[in-house]
Amino acid sequence: MNVIITPNKLNGDVIIPPSKSLSHRAIIAASLAEGESVISNVLLSKDILATIDSMRACGATIDIDNDKLYIKGSKVIRKCNIIDANESGSTIRFMIPIALVCGDKITFTGKNNLVNRPLDPFLEIFDRDNIKYNKNDKYLPLEVEGSLKPGYYPIRGDISSQFITGLLYALPLLDGDSVIEITTNLESKGYIDLTLDILSKFGIEIVNEDYHKFYIKGNQKYIPNDYEIEGDFSQSAFFLVADMLGAHINLKAMNLSSFQGDKKILEDIKAFGGNVEVNTNYINCNANSINGATIDFSQSPDLGPALTVLASLAKGESNFINASRLRIKECDRITCMKEELNKLGANIKELPDGMIINGVERLKGNIVDSHNDHRVAMALAMASLKCDGEIKILNAQCVSKSFPHFWEVFEALGGKIRYE
Repeated sequence: MNVIITPNKLNGDVIIPPSKSLSHRAIIAASLAEGESVISNVLLSKDILATIDSMRACGATIDIDNDKLYIKGSKVIRKCNIIDANESGSTIRFMIPIALVCGDKITFTGKNNLVNRPLDPFLEIFDRDNIKYNKNDKYLPLEVEGSLKPGYYPIRGDISSQFITGLLYALPLLDGDSVIEITTNLESKGYIDLTLDILSKFGIEIVNEDYHKFYIKGNQKYIPNDYEIEGDFSQSAFFLVADMLGAHINLKAMNLSSFQGDKKILEDIKAFGGNVEVNTNYINCNANSINGATIDFSQSPDLGPALTVLASLAKGESNFINASRLRIKECDRITCMKEELNKLGANIKELPDGMIINGVERLKGNIVDSHNDHRVAMALAMASLKCDGEIKILNAQCVSKSFPHFWEVFEALGGKIRYE
């Protein structure tokens, strides 16, 4: 599906979709608890459905009632020998350690760019602990035979915190104590905070030694808990950027006390000269002038596409640094955002781990491609606010990965779109 957007101002209220990161974590924790939990305010995006199906494969019973999940957990009793993560990086990296609590042979599969996304930290563990595995030139499908054992787990912290989260979920279930040691600088600490918070809510105790070592007692049990998912700051970024570009959108359902690392979007908006208005029921922002800024993406790579649009329309030069992990997402978000926004008249130069962006006053209409990346598609939609002609976004259906009703929301705010 392609979407053609005629530029128009956006106004109105938006209930920000629930956090995908928290949804993954709560569903997994509830599925490992022996008893029933209710997880509410869940958006059934493709990624979340992948995690639901994976936990069902591990033995959990999950009933869906609109935005509520009724979950009866079972301490990792696998029913099948295949787990399909679809396109979800979180699902595959969380599920590999969890599924290996059992020692049976299992195959992990996925689709599109997920087959290329790195799994090296797990492969290093398999090599060290003599866990048999087999893969082709891609990372998926991955056949594994063996089980995790309690002990010492050195792991890099500069590839993805998802590997650490997967281990934090699995190791408490083993018959013995374990230690995770982070061997490099830890990026995306906010995601680890989310993990530790959810684990504690479901009865799991982890000792965090300054994000350098994590001490994990074995033989722990997950305890059922009812949990409501809060709004997703990574999704709020697109609408806050729209506000900066002249829209007037109030964002609802946001928790300003959240552990989400992507809450950094509020700081980043201010760095570009924005004024963030926080009210009891909503937040929004505006700017008298958008100025270039230096933004560090080491802790918040998912903010990259939205902020690239904002920097492209700022006065002066912006520098994006520590952004190498943008290259290993659903697409290479550095190269793809540069290519697509430059088609619209932006001035972006890519670096190995970032971008140099010289802002322009307006963009022009053109045909651009989402590269099957939900965040690229949503970012390009917001770029239309400053386009002098129509833009056509190819493969726009990819928003279903995290925000299935995005285009309906865009229209409800005044966006003029047609489909082909």
